[in-house]
Amino acid sequence: MRVSLENIGKKFGREWIFRGLNTHFSPETPTVILGANGSGKSTLLQIISGSLMQGEGSLHYEIGEKRIDQDDLFRHVSFAAPYLELMEEFTLAESIHFHGQFKSWRGDAQEKLLLEISGLGHAKNKRLKNFSSGMKMRVRLLLAICSDTPLLLLDEPCSNLDAQAVEWYRQLIGEHTAGRTTIVCSNQLRDEYFFCTKEIRMEDYK
Repeated sequence: MRVSLENIGKKFGREWIFRGLNTHFSPETPTVILGANGSGKSTLLQIISGSLMQGEGSLHYEIGEKRIDQDDLFRHVSFAAPYLELMEEFTLAESIHFHGQFKSWRGDAQEKLLLEISGLGHAKNKRLKNFSSGMKMRVRLLLAICSDTPLLLLDEPCSNLDAQAVEWYRQLIGEHTAGRTTIVCSNQLRDEYFFCTKEIRMEDYK
């Protein structure tokens, strides 16, 4: 998927968070969006995902020669962030099964393999509400990264992960970026975006 941003800006109240952002994203250039807390990087990622409207400018999405309507974008996007809610009454096994009803898995992976990949198979029948914050983040990352979507958005993906889980993330993301457009928001933790070849700094659009 190719995503093009033309003169994108966003303001809250009377204050512009950022504006004048012109860029594009493609599978050839995995991209990190860098900036301090409050700089607007998460807001930008939500605009790209279609979950938040920009204040000015326009976005265009294309797969090959086909233009994707913004109303249909959700079918083509996977998004993981520490603030996105999980269905906490579900067990891990139920969460994987439920997610698979809406989006197929990369490589036609089966639920049993997803449980194995998660490294949380011992807790497959445990409700997510009883998971630690780090375990919940692993679930979010598993569901997003392993979904067969052309656009992958990750906001501070290593939040709440311990050192072992960070290594798990590095391996998982390393295996699942080929052929898809990947955008990461980060607070300078290199492990989150070690694979990115392009940087956007929010301070440049104030």
